[in-house]
Amino acid sequence: MRASVLSDWLAQRLDRGNGQPIYRQLHRLLQQAILSRELPPGSKVPSSRLLAQELGIGRNTVTQVYEQLVLEGYVSSATGRGTFVADSAPDEIVGVPDAEAPAARSEPAPQQARRALSTRGARLIAGAGVSKRQWGAFMPGVPDVTKFPARVWSRLHNKYWRRLRPDLLTYAPGGGLASLRHALADYLRTSRSVRCTPEQIIITTGIHQSVDLAVRLLSDPGDVIWTEDPCYWGVRSVLHVSGLESRPIAVDEEGINPSADDLAQPPKLMLVTPSHQYPLGMVMSLARRRMLLEYARQNQCWIIEDDYDSEYRYGSRPLASLQGLDTSGQVIYVGSFGKTLFPGLRIGYLVVPEALAESFATASAELYREGQLLQQAMLAEFIAEGHFTSHIRKMRTLYGQRRQTLLDAAAQRYGDALPAVGGDAGLHLVMQLPDGTDDRRVAAAALERNIVVRPLSGYYAQPLLAPSGLLIGYACVPDEEIAPALNTLADAIDATLPEFV
Repeated sequence: MRASVLSDWLAQRLDRGNGQPIYRQLHRLLQQAILSRELPPGSKVPSSRLLAQELGIGRNTVTQVYEQLVLEGYVSSATGRGTFVADSAPDEIVGVPDAEAPAARSEPAPQQARRALSTRGARLIAGAGVSKRQWGAFMPGVPDVTKFPARVWSRLHNKYWRRLRPDLLTYAPGGGLASLRHALADYLRTSRSVRCTPEQIIITTGIHQSVDLAVRLLSDPGDVIWTEDPCYWGVRSVLHVSGLESRPIAVDEEGINPSADDLAQPPKLMLVTPSHQYPLGMVMSLARRRMLLEYARQNQCWIIEDDYDSEYRYGSRPLASLQGLDTSGQVIYVGSFGKTLFPGLRIGYLVVPEALAESFATASAELYREGQLLQQAMLAEFIAEGHFTSHIRKMRTLYGQRRQTLLDAAAQRYGDALPAVGGDAGLHLVMQLPDGTDDRRVAAAALERNIVVRPLSGYYAQPLLAPSGLLIGYACVPDEEIAPALNTLADAIDATLPEFV
């Protein structure tokens, strides 16, 4: 392609009215000409002055494009000789198809993306439960962040930035900041009957990372882990990509309830929520706790105790932890501040047996290279000054009132027809739907009305065989908005289940 021909070819394709900068268009077109061999290797391209005149654009624009093509290896420039197409363009070397190839593919982009994923990646995406909405009626598991004591937090924030310590701006030491581990050890001993020293506490970014760390260090691909059925979808996703064989175990009114066949095949790990089963809300009985601990001791199983929503019980004191009953060091206790303070804080923790503490601290630093030491220092002082326990007491009262408001609104609309379960603790309740109801369809209809609920069936290992229901979170909904929002949700239920009305 001669210089004059190249100029005509470029002029026909430059679009000065499409809003894209001329520089980017010219760069892309010259790349395309080189890759399609319209400009073969070794051919000379017009001088920047000549091409600018032919195209009616600034010479600086052409010069900038040529310089970029030189940096990318598409052309080479020699003083006094001109600019030439490189003998081998970079995309040809690595086997990248030319610019026209994507348009020729008949396979839709979503299918290409799915085909590109690994088996475990595809499995993770297929079972993902994450919502695009993280706030508003009736998002389960989200606290009322507007009630967070921002002034206290701001004071601590300003204090640490005014007296800035360089060591708080680097990577976290293994296990996390010592002052936070000490404050947490004191709090957990008094409020949750957790038996631990500060050295046994490992600071993480939350439940997901805590479970991921425990699974990586205590099991190998192919090992079996018991999970409650139903269970939290987020933890299930962590297990899906871990290489473990997840075995769902049904729950009853006393918590996880392994059958004789289950007990005959001991797992490597068990993941349980004894203080408040998620999502159904039952509490594991003392007899079931003792059975599980003895079984773990005899079979050398690890128990991961997710102490979900343990601080929020209405009408009774929070229950002691399973870890506090453990005498053989088989329990890994995990918790976070996402529900008690605010989800965006991204600070959680594990309490591990003393013999594992050093290994967990080393692995945490090795795998995740944690930071957030300023946040950890602020949180440590927040706990030590008593603001944490004060905030929990305040929010427990508020959430208890909102829970009752929601129960009253549901009873007024449906009476006993759609009973609620699991409402005496936590930040949500479950509204049961008639057998055979497609709760996913109901949730979708609610979302069209700007109401966020989660279908209960999605928390079961076999959703098509699961009971139907809706998880309704009340914590982040102002009192005066609960009844109107419930009526909007009820309209969605009635529209989806006309036979029920």
